[in-house]
Amino acid sequence: MGVRSVPSGLVRAALVPVILTSAACSLAGYPSGGPSGPPAPAGASAADLPDPGSIPDAVPTQEHLSPYGNNPTYEALGHTYHVLKTSKGYDQKGVASWYGPKFQGQRTSSGEVFNMYAMTAAHRTLPLPTYVEVTNLDNGRKAIVRINDRGPFRKNRLIDLSYMAARKLGIVGPGTAHVRVRAVGPPAVR
Repeated sequence: MGVRSVPSGLVRAALVPVILTSAACSLAGYPSGGPSGPPAPAGASAADLPDPGSIPDAVPTQEHLSPYGNNPTYEALGHTYHVLKTSKGYDQKGVASWYGPKFQGQRTSSGEVFNMYAMTAAHRTLPLPTYVEVTNLDNGRKAIVRINDRGPFRKNRLIDLSYMAARKLGIVGPGTAHVRVRAVGPPAVR
């Protein structure tokens, strides 16, 4: 069998989204992977992190829908999910979990780099990005986070919070909590 070459147009077409995403993050001044927060401190331990009460919430702003992660439907682990057309009026209760070190520095579904020290989250069906207020119904703590990823895909989970958001809400220790997730701020536009 001979080796076939790939037409250069296909290579360029495949690279354009990667180049545009990288350029957009650099030009916007977000070398850590997006507007979700500062770069993660190298070698930070829990003792090095700020008091949870001093952690600022994500600030809802008008944004355009991400060019990635917003297909009308997608499949994950054998299930089909339908992405909502808008976040307007979203208000649900369920179980929150969190994710952190294992995913630090990896790409999220929106194409941004995951920063476990930013106030972000993953949701299966809300448009990317969406700002939500998460209330821990077990202790009354609240936080506003920016959804920029897909998940959690574990049964009976509503939202997967970044380590920092989970820390602010008092979820890191127990691992999960009963929460209310309510969309806030302007919905993302096309």
